[in-house]
Amino acid sequence: MSSEQTTSSFNELGLNDAILRAVTECGYTTPTPVQQQAIPVVLAGHDLLAGAQTGTGKTAGFTLPLLHKLSAQKPAGKPAIRALILTPTRELAAQVEDNLNTYAKYTGLKSLVIFGGVGINPQIDKLRRGVDILVATPGRLLDHCRQGTLDLSKVEVLVLDEADRMLDMGFIHDIKKVLKLVPAKRQTLLFSATFSDEIKALSKQFLTEPKHIEVARRNATADRIEQRVFPVDKKRKRELLSYLIGSRNWRQVLVFTRTKHGANRLATQLTDDGLPALAIHGNKSQAARTKALAQFKAGKLRVLVATDIAARGIDIDELPHVVNYELPQVAEDYVHRIGRTGRAGSEGEAISLVCIDEHKLLRDIERVTKNKIPEELVPGYEVDPSIKAEPLQNGRGQRSQGGGQGRNQSGRGGNAGRAGGGQRRDSQNSRSGAGSGRRNSR
Repeated sequence: MSSEQTTSSFNELGLNDAILRAVTECGYTTPTPVQQQAIPVVLAGHDLLAGAQTGTGKTAGFTLPLLHKLSAQKPAGKPAIRALILTPTRELAAQVEDNLNTYAKYTGLKSLVIFGGVGINPQIDKLRRGVDILVATPGRLLDHCRQGTLDLSKVEVLVLDEADRMLDMGFIHDIKKVLKLVPAKRQTLLFSATFSDEIKALSKQFLTEPKHIEVARRNATADRIEQRVFPVDKKRKRELLSYLIGSRNWRQVLVFTRTKHGANRLATQLTDDGLPALAIHGNKSQAARTKALAQFKAGKLRVLVATDIAARGIDIDELPHVVNYELPQVAEDYVHRIGRTGRAGSEGEAISLVCIDEHKLLRDIERVTKNKIPEELVPGYEVDPSIKAEPLQNGRGQRSQGGGQGRNQSGRGGNAGRAGGGQRRDSQNSRSGAGSGRRNSR
């Protein structure tokens, strides 16, 4: 792992004037830790394995040096794809390409984003005119490759962004296919929020003597995020959420559910409560997802309800509130969720509505984050001590997480519940939420 530098200005990183001009116009003066460490490594031509949580500025950490390298030597004639950036979701692909357009403003380099859910012919037309940098989701990229509408033989830099999520979504085989289509002699940059065994194995297989950087302790949560747990009976979660948003005048709230169906239902209920809300998930059309996200970013939509996969790539400056309406099945996803607030020096609030079924999930999260999350009891929403824990549906992976069987919710005690007979249908629905993301993100 490389040691952290103390660069105080982008001017000290060796980027060319055209890029620095664009960065300055964005109002950025001081690089984030991941940018301080990644940019010199990429400029030096090394392969890179980088651990960076959402909201750390990692996109600029690879796009800025990538633009510098490509603009330093621009071949004559029609542009060829010299850099390929793979992302797990449409939203993240669009976000990366939007950043590229901003930073490449004065370089003359052309970029294009391609993903599924929209027509392929306009993408083919743009590819024929030539692009320097291609941002893509794996499925749609391979569609183009099968149709012979793009050429990856000139790729000099390959970026795998949020590689951990791509593996979670089942893209490993697609990634391997893509890696066979790009030149063996290339620079490869792999960015991941966590360094799982699978990520380490992937890096050993496809990276050459990579430099390693990690800007935050694995599974660490941001210091500027105030985290709290609100104990509540499961049947009163929606009522409590509406009360909190209304009584505390929360104006921009990102809410997480475990399933697509749950996201739809909650968005409808909140809207009925007088709190304008929309849901985004893999079954929504790309147009609907883009519209909902744009309204939310602009402050025209008070609540955005999202599943984990659909929310990947959401990048909103100064997002004040993230709510875990349901705790995630996998503790590490809690870190991804709450990392969408408390960004770029801003303070944020992450709250979790926790029923007795979720006590084990909460203990797992506290163990992973090494942080005891304080509780807040809301008068009028005291838990019913007679309610017993019920099994939770399975989520990503094959593990079954139960809640505590203890009689008092705020005590978080008890043993894991046993999976019941009604679990199979729910687990299939939930798995479709993660697995179908592979199809829907194409």
